[in-house]
Amino acid sequence: MSPPAHDRPESLWHRTSGAIATDARPERADVVIAGAGLTGLAAGIMLARQGRGVAVLEARTVGAVTTGGTTGKLSLLQGTVATGIRAHAGEDVLRAYFTGNRAAQDWVRREAGGDEDVIQSRTAFTYATTREGDDAVRREADAMALGGLPVEVEGPDADTGLPFAVTSALRMPDQAQLHALRLLARLAAEFRRLGGRIVEGARVTGADGSDGGLIVRSTAGDVEARLLVLATGTPVLDRGLFFAKLVPSRSLVAAYRPAQGMPLPPGMYLSADPRSRSVRAASDGAGGELLLVGGESFVPGREASVRKLRDVLDEWVAEHFPGAVRELWWAAQDYRMVSHVPFAGPLPRGGGRIYAATGYSKWGMTNAVASALAICGQIAGEEPDWSSALRAHHPTMSDAGEAVGANAEVAGRLVGDWSKAEFSRAPDAPPPEGTGRISRAGLKPVAESTVDGVTCRLSAVCTHLGGIVSWNDAERSWDCPLHGSRFAADGRLLEGPAVADLGRAD
Repeated sequence: MSPPAHDRPESLWHRTSGAIATDARPERADVVIAGAGLTGLAAGIMLARQGRGVAVLEARTVGAVTTGGTTGKLSLLQGTVATGIRAHAGEDVLRAYFTGNRAAQDWVRREAGGDEDVIQSRTAFTYATTREGDDAVRREADAMALGGLPVEVEGPDADTGLPFAVTSALRMPDQAQLHALRLLARLAAEFRRLGGRIVEGARVTGADGSDGGLIVRSTAGDVEARLLVLATGTPVLDRGLFFAKLVPSRSLVAAYRPAQGMPLPPGMYLSADPRSRSVRAASDGAGGELLLVGGESFVPGREASVRKLRDVLDEWVAEHFPGAVRELWWAAQDYRMVSHVPFAGPLPRGGGRIYAATGYSKWGMTNAVASALAICGQIAGEEPDWSSALRAHHPTMSDAGEAVGANAEVAGRLVGDWSKAEFSRAPDAPPPEGTGRISRAGLKPVAESTVDGVTCRLSAVCTHLGGIVSWNDAERSWDCPLHGSRFAADGRLLEGPAVADLGRAD
């Protein structure tokens, strides 16, 4: 039996936006961009305005992954991000980070053109309801000031507009919230007006050197190019071993219909408590408003039950917004560099012809555009000073320690999951509807699942670095616990760093 429609993941942005026009694959371009999210389309516009011929190759559809799953906050107040950057990279890098983010915010506002269906001005809040949260708020206020962005600090009597008491809060007016897919639609139209091409269903799988350029390989065919920009969340051509420097994180978001007469909070909110919550309102596309709540982050493939995490989110909303009913839910994935500083620049061992952008730490509405500004400046020989400062940052001992810790956990999962798979035989009956399990056929780990009445038997070995995938019982997908690659129940690749589907078990 299939789950009801409201139990299947679908983002509000996808439900309330129309189709985005795309093009046929060109045989050549000056620059190929892999990924038609915010990074890719922003970079495409900037490069096209430099007079370059640009093609964007998208593995699925425009905005299908992280941009289409965002909470859509275009804010310089970013939870406790400033605290992390200050601790790992220092005050100079922190100031460069905010300079780049401010430039990105200004760029998005110009491109949105004041369209209220795309962008709305809001006050942003970072708030706390616990003692640990209060400490985090104070540290963030100190870091923001050192980064050149002093914020208003308020105590327990803060008027945040939330329907529950807070113990402290930071306030930053004149920030903005977005309808992510409508923004992409505007950018796509402008990009195509400038002569750019967007090709869907074209997953970039490789790039080979040629005379003075590259042959970019994709599932839709090859494209000759001078340069390649990887705007794919995590670099899919990982010549810089980014998988060892990135920590993947997946977060749940849900849209709730408020009870009759219940006012929705007027700002954008993110808690600094150990269990963080993101809150904002958004149009339902039919004249009403929905409450958007995000939280319950997890590393893909390492959570026993994602459905239980979604239940926890529902329980929190029921407590703080009585009578609200969930209408939609979805999840989005992002990555954090162990240095806490986003990367945007030439890919190591890319011959100076391949660029990458990654590590946005869940603040992609600003960092995606900042990365595009940085890379396009580098390509034009006019790199912004703030971009140079970010790239000049070298990992510290604390970064190295975090990298070692993250990769030790990866190694532990690799060994442990293979051991469990080797000693688990599959029952004779197929898995029940909506469930998946790992077993073995001979010496081969097998991933079995039943979705919509169809049972699939796949290789359980991730095509990236050989991790054993794990069943995601909410999104009904196979997720790799090593570096966050995700696959549909039938084995189709959903998200990298893998570039190939799971094979059939036979």
